[in-house]
Amino acid sequence: MVVKKTQSRILAIQNLVIQFTLRGQILTAIRGISLDLYQGESLAIVGESGSGKSVLMKSIMGLLDKNGTIEQGQILYNNMDLAQFTTEQQWLNIRGREIAIVTQDPMTSLNPLKTIGKQIEECVVLHQGLKGITAYHETLKLLTDVGIDNVKKRYKQYPHEFSGGMRQRIVIAIALACKPKILICDEPTTALDVTIQAQILQLLKTLQQKYGLTTVYITHDLGVVAKVADRVAVMYAGDIIEVGGTHEIFFNGKHPYTWALLSSLPQLGTKGEQLYAIKGTPPNLFKEIKGDAFAPRNPFALKIDYELRPPFFQVSETHYARTWLLDPSAPKVEPPAALQAFFEEGRLYANER
Repeated sequence: MVVKKTQSRILAIQNLVIQFTLRGQILTAIRGISLDLYQGESLAIVGESGSGKSVLMKSIMGLLDKNGTIEQGQILYNNMDLAQFTTEQQWLNIRGREIAIVTQDPMTSLNPLKTIGKQIEECVVLHQGLKGITAYHETLKLLTDVGIDNVKKRYKQYPHEFSGGMRQRIVIAIALACKPKILICDEPTTALDVTIQAQILQLLKTLQQKYGLTTVYITHDLGVVAKVADRVAVMYAGDIIEVGGTHEIFFNGKHPYTWALLSSLPQLGTKGEQLYAIKGTPPNLFKEIKGDAFAPRNPFALKIDYELRPPFFQVSETHYARTWLLDPSAPKVEPPAALQAFFEEGRLYANER
């Protein structure tokens, strides 16, 4: 599914700026981000560690650390501006009930002293208002929905009696027990082996359709993105630098940082040679960033990249990229040769379909 502008927008982030105070210094973690989320889509947010993916998503659930503040912008959801929330009571009406999260480490997310059935049932009681035998049967149903068998026995067991993949299923069940509209999956397969990763991703896709969820995946794993996402937002240094349909990003990416991420895919490597790695390091977010944050690491950088932050240039109805290379007066620059072949392969595949 490629999201069209005619689809219903469920959440809108507008010109969001988030800062943290650390040892008397100000770190700007999110730098003027705007992003729309549409009803029923799967959006993947990708980028290197430290690019601001998790901070962005925590901000829409009121889970920022105490030293983090929203300095500017809006988070519009259901006729409310979540950026203006100041009390825990306000967030309790949103967190879980409207927007839920599946974290990347299920072992630390579960209480080792409570049975998994009771942990799920707590959410059923709190967010669905069910009690007694009705809440119990709803819990068993959720366990069945996430692919756990022998649910009456499993209900009474503790987290340590489950494998990593099974614990992740339980965490997903807890999130679903809240009956959310939006489900955020923060690196949901990081701690799992490849076989189990595929099972969890397929489970999430199935549950999205069954429960009518809008899903956001936070990941640095492009393999996960290719399997689950309808649309992709690429983040770098606290900013979104490209957004578009998954096929558009993978096979017609326009920002040099997107090219660099794709070049890091193992399948694009050459046998006997080292895998591609992006040179340099991300910028220091304690300092003001001038121009394009990726410019110092960008072999295609123009002089203007060091002076002015590029606007979003439209590539298609659903595809935008923040790079001066798309300016009509910019010199023509082609992606790396390995990527050109990869892009061409993707375009041929799309035409065949």
